Amino acid sequence: MNYTHYDYLDLAPGASTARIEAAYAAVLERFAYGVTEAGQDLSGLVRKIHAAYEVLSSPDKRKTYDAELAQQAALADAELKAMLDTQPAAGTRLVQDVPGALRGIVAPLAA
Repeated sequence: MNYTHYDYLDLAPGASTARIEAAYAAVLERFAYGVTEAGQDLSGLVRKIHAAYEVLSSPDKRKTYDAELAQQAALADAELKAMLDTQPAAGTRLVQDVPGALRGIVAPLAA
């Protein structure tokens, strides 16, 4: 799964600058600046949080990043549409295609 900078800061796209600042502080506090009680090293996650904040707190970088996300979303939508629009292969069977002989045996049992 690909996470966005918005995911790392628990934000919705279009969040205000004040909301970005608050989310950044809250996420860093929640992850205790990279250390857990169990001794897990979260420094990689904290670096990603810092990178997300750096991009989202700068209006120019954020505009570029949002444009990239929109382009990726459009490509994914086009790919999904193409997959859904293609006809299934001729030899495929649907679950509802039950052979007649089996249907005759199962119907009385189901009743």
